[in-house]
Amino acid sequence: MPKTVLITGASRGIGAAAALAFGRQGWQVGVNYLHSKHQAEEVCLAVREAGGSAVPIRADISLPEEAGYLVETALSAFGGLDALVCNAGIALPQMLLTDVTDDQWRALFAADVDGVFYICRAALPHFVRQKAGSIVTLSSMWGQTGGSCEVAYSAAKGAVIAFTKALAKEVGPSHIRVNCVCPGVIQTDMNAHLSPDDLEALRQETPLERLGSPSDVAEAIYFLCSPQSRFVTGQILGVNGGMVI
Repeated sequence: MPKTVLITGASRGIGAAAALAFGRQGWQVGVNYLHSKHQAEEVCLAVREAGGSAVPIRADISLPEEAGYLVETALSAFGGLDALVCNAGIALPQMLLTDVTDDQWRALFAADVDGVFYICRAALPHFVRQKAGSIVTLSSMWGQTGGSCEVAYSAAKGAVIAFTKALAKEVGPSHIRVNCVCPGVIQTDMNAHLSPDDLEALRQETPLERLGSPSDVAEAIYFLCSPQSRFVTGQILGVNGGMVI
């Protein structure tokens, strides 16, 4: 029976690339989206063309009831769940902490931290019952090091790292693995606000002398969900071209 993965925020960027990476290996993919229905349907088509199968599922995982609905819908569609990729998230424009509003702070943590909590809490009973499963969270190099004018985002992504390490210890006895991927500068919509000069400066700062692509991160995500990483849990994997060592 094909393996099944649920990927949050999978209609574009890293999430869409991850869906394709799993599809190429014949997995069944739950493609979660919130606003981009057409893009999610296009990702599902690409997954099917790559050799897997996929269904789009709309849900706002920052709300506990919708996170639960998302997991139940994926289980019903595929008859099981082997892996969960917590990719959905948002970022704020670069700004001083004193300029971050209450609403911006709450929205950021709702999407980037609460969503991870709600979707993992919803999926874990299934993983515990089957005594198997892999969870991959997405943080950022700023979650590892902190970034000037990125305080709120750094705090949220740092929380994801701590969450990952603690959960790995908690569910390891149930043979559930939990790992985190921390991308560096990746060419996605989240970095579209950066000017060509800013991107070039970041490229020059990167030891491998290039910016990352969504597929670079997607392959790392797939590895952490695959049998090849069966003895890997609680780890924070930087995919950043050497920007953070």
